[in-house]
Amino acid sequence: MTPDQITEAITKAFVEGGQQWLVLTIAAFMPALWAFTLMLHLARPYVIRTLRKLSLRFGADVWWLTYVLVRDAVTILTFGLSFIFLMPNLILTFDLPLTAPLATLFLFWALYVKLLYDADDNFGAYRLVTALLVIGATLYFVPQTLGLESNSQDYLAGLVSFFDSTKNQAWAGPILIVALIGSAVTAGAIFWRVVLAPAGSAAAATGGQPRPATR
Repeated sequence: MTPDQITEAITKAFVEGGQQWLVLTIAAFMPALWAFTLMLHLARPYVIRTLRKLSLRFGADVWWLTYVLVRDAVTILTFGLSFIFLMPNLILTFDLPLTAPLATLFLFWALYVKLLYDADDNFGAYRLVTALLVIGATLYFVPQTLGLESNSQDYLAGLVSFFDSTKNQAWAGPILIVALIGSAVTAGAIFWRVVLAPAGSAAAATGGQPRPATR
């Protein structure tokens, strides 16, 4: 091999190895993020009980705002990192949980509900978000535990093969397609709700006429 070919081979090995390490590290860390997301969401009753015990208004505001900030930040972080499970090349190449794309979709739906309604004041919305998060976490925890983390258990060999995205591409492909379609529809609904609907409402409120310029 020429020096250029050796350099190219080493560079390619580093890039591919780094990509694999990064993807599998994120996949291994996702159960912790899902657990934090669920715990912070389900901690709302405890936070409210503690909030009512605080006599100082400033302390109560700081307590509540800190909780909301951390809870929503962890949820958004979990969703952002879950985007790797919507990449066809990754889900069909690396050993990832089979239903991870569906878990990402349910998390996306939970965020969509939180965008439409105030889940902290609307108990129905809170219950819906809770159900979506629990389903999403289950769709990730089960294949991660019984598929990727059970390779050493011979009696679970069938489950390991079924829940591994690379070993069960007959299911991985359709699941990914469903998740991509659902994510695209949800993103379109958010775009319409956030961008197009307010513009239409503003135009209707002004009778479709531009407002006169004011100094």
